[in-house]
Amino acid sequence: MTEHSVPLFMWLVIALCCAATCHATLAALLFPGLRGTAHARRGGNVSGPISVLKPLCGIEPRLYSNLETFCRQTHPSYQLLFGVASASDPAARVVERLAHAYPKRDIELVIDGAAHGSNRKVGNLINLAARAKHDLIVIADSDIAVEPDYLVRVTEPLADANVGVVTCLYRARRVGGFWSRIGALFIDEWFAPSVHVSNAIGQRRFGFGATLALRRDTLVKSGGFEAVRDCLADDYWLAEHVRALGLRTVLSDVVVATDVIEHDLASLWSRETRWLRTIRSINPLGFAWLCLTFTTPWLLMSALLGLGFEHGTDAAQGVADMIVDLSTSLGLSARLLLHKRSARSWRSFCRDLPLIPLRDVLMCLQWLAASFGSSVVWRGVRIPLDDAREHYDANARDSQ
Repeated sequence: MTEHSVPLFMWLVIALCCAATCHATLAALLFPGLRGTAHARRGGNVSGPISVLKPLCGIEPRLYSNLETFCRQTHPSYQLLFGVASASDPAARVVERLAHAYPKRDIELVIDGAAHGSNRKVGNLINLAARAKHDLIVIADSDIAVEPDYLVRVTEPLADANVGVVTCLYRARRVGGFWSRIGALFIDEWFAPSVHVSNAIGQRRFGFGATLALRRDTLVKSGGFEAVRDCLADDYWLAEHVRALGLRTVLSDVVVATDVIEHDLASLWSRETRWLRTIRSINPLGFAWLCLTFTTPWLLMSALLGLGFEHGTDAAQGVADMIVDLSTSLGLSARLLLHKRSARSWRSFCRDLPLIPLRDVLMCLQWLAASFGSSVVWRGVRIPLDDAREHYDANARDSQ
């Protein structure tokens, strides 16, 4: 064999396998896990009064219990604003039950069908913001459950004038059977670890609907909810407008819980491809590199390359064989460590271990599907993908 017995394209594949292994290793080492959120207070000052904005639309399996966690906060002064577009929305009945159960809480149900733009959730937030009493604003999705010290902790960083937005990661709570388990792995073993990697390397361009906490004056200066009323990824773009003011985004140490309720492959596929396609609309280059974060397909490719090089006799094949063997071993170890850190117990570790290859391969297929298409489906409504960068630039010019 000649010194060129390993083709250039094969070296490229080897490099990609190594890059995927490096990401898996970083994720496994940097990810602290999602086993709990409660810990002792650090002695910081309690923030001022807070207005919590909760846009609602329709019923969810754990809606009452999730909303109830916001009624059990240890913060001494806060307002709860729940918004629906119509009095016939079943979520309105849930809020009425909640207000009856917690008469001492400052709870208000806002019924307002004004849309304001193409994003119905943002229209709901605009209606809620008009009723907010306080200068600290916390926005949280309807399917979020929190610990009693949540409001105290997520608003602490806002005491720093250089902080514009505080956001939270979330762990998955399975509501259902097999496919909800698969969906939970998407959140716990891909999304959350990837955010920790980004945060560790200094990438702060994120904002999650699980929690966005900010000061009222910051919201106003950034253009308010009106600036994102036609955006698909409103949580991301709201934080991006705040960052444009020169203020920092802080990833809180609070981890909230979100429900995964998909009961079949079709609904899970729809939800996760919507997330991925939304990422594509926000950051096309970042979306392209996501393919390296799906570990199992790269491990399989690396292992197959290693088998192909096993009987090589020249130096180039020997080096390539050594590299892919190391990459496969390290990548497999990192993927198992990440699964261990994400698991809630040894029982769940063992139960979900056989699902890892399926989960990673499914994400790879979803990434391929999300690479195409010009719309997403959200709450039964098909929404076209806007050119998010052009929309942001247009809003930035308007605010100048």
